[in-house]
Amino acid sequence: MTTTLPKGGNAPLPAGLCRVTLTSPTTGIDVSAVLLGQDGKVRSDDDLVFYNHASQDGVALEGQTIISDLASVPTTVDRIAIVASIDPELQASHFDASNTPQAALDCGGARTTFSPPPLTDRETVAILIELYRRAGGWKVRAVGQGWDTGLAGLASDFGIVVDDPGPSPTQASPMATGAHPRNRPAVPPQPTYAPNVPPATVPASQVAASHPPVPLGRVALTKAGQATINMRKDDPNLVVTATLEWNGGSAARRRAGADLDLYALYVPGSLVTPQGRRPNKTDQVIYYRQLGSPLAPPYIALDGDSRAPGRETITIRRPDLQGYVLLCAYSAVENGTGSFKSYGARAVVTDGRGSTVTVPLFNNRNLSYWVAIALIDFTVPGGAQIRHVEKYSGNHVEARPTLYSNGNFRMSTGKVEFKTMDSW
Repeated sequence: MTTTLPKGGNAPLPAGLCRVTLTSPTTGIDVSAVLLGQDGKVRSDDDLVFYNHASQDGVALEGQTIISDLASVPTTVDRIAIVASIDPELQASHFDASNTPQAALDCGGARTTFSPPPLTDRETVAILIELYRRAGGWKVRAVGQGWDTGLAGLASDFGIVVDDPGPSPTQASPMATGAHPRNRPAVPPQPTYAPNVPPATVPASQVAASHPPVPLGRVALTKAGQATINMRKDDPNLVVTATLEWNGGSAARRRAGADLDLYALYVPGSLVTPQGRRPNKTDQVIYYRQLGSPLAPPYIALDGDSRAPGRETITIRRPDLQGYVLLCAYSAVENGTGSFKSYGARAVVTDGRGSTVTVPLFNNRNLSYWVAIALIDFTVPGGAQIRHVEKYSGNHVEARPTLYSNGNFRMSTGKVEFKTMDSW
């Protein structure tokens, strides 16, 4: 049976698993959920569930669907707001009559739908429905309330601390891109590395494993795909290389400019945040102005700055001391407009022992200076997992991404880079 709710209408829900799917007729949307207490505020910033923090206390995001295990939601959560926001990577800048999102809820065999009145006041984010406690059970309410101040406005209303001072004329607020707000520490955390002992060179025969790693072969990731390279992380002779490759694209594209730079944002294994604890921002990066070292912490090194189409490569040693490495590309201002895909850009990760993972780009985002391409996760037992992440900075935003100590990241929230011909 299907129940169609009008705006403001409500209906009881059976206890158990509820799935809320949001869709828009004509544009892509980002879906998120906010867990709220009886005071209408979040308990902490972690109560925002979105693509880069995909689960919290019985509420999880899968694609365009919020899945709530109502029996597992803590009693401190009084309601769950289900939110749709404009995908910043698409052309639509706000909701209108043609793209107002809709909600469908499936719970215990019953289906409830809600199509709100058209959003016509340039809203960029809206609460479609909310699940809330009432008389010992759960109910659903059709809300249909929008904000023209983006996720930052919604976040402030619900008590989420926005850690950036707000949008400037050339830089959008991180919250406007669906980013997860975090409290900004007064002083950036200082790296605490393992003892500065260079890796010894020993015969490979002395690093024999009872079950030698099986080579992965050559793998090309699909969108949001992942692959794991099996390895003995304590092998002192193992070197993982990660390369940004680009051919410059068409002849016209190369003439216009095709200088890309590889950035490797990283979290050492000693700074990784255990699951369930609040992560910290990190500000550690290898790039053309900070080449790193292969023989001392962080055991990550860049081979140099290629100013023409070709490749830039980082080497990663001591996998046993690594946590996360986020591979990003930066496009110099002199390149003008043009997507990273149009440059033929991709990332390639290999262990040099028969396992190679290629991470391509799928989107043509023309006005971004930054793209996060792949995350290498060294915390995976028995190997390193390479994930396709492909996220872009806001249009004409020079701020680089920020990597957190749990492997999550946010675009357009780090230090500003402005590479010009004068800085070469």
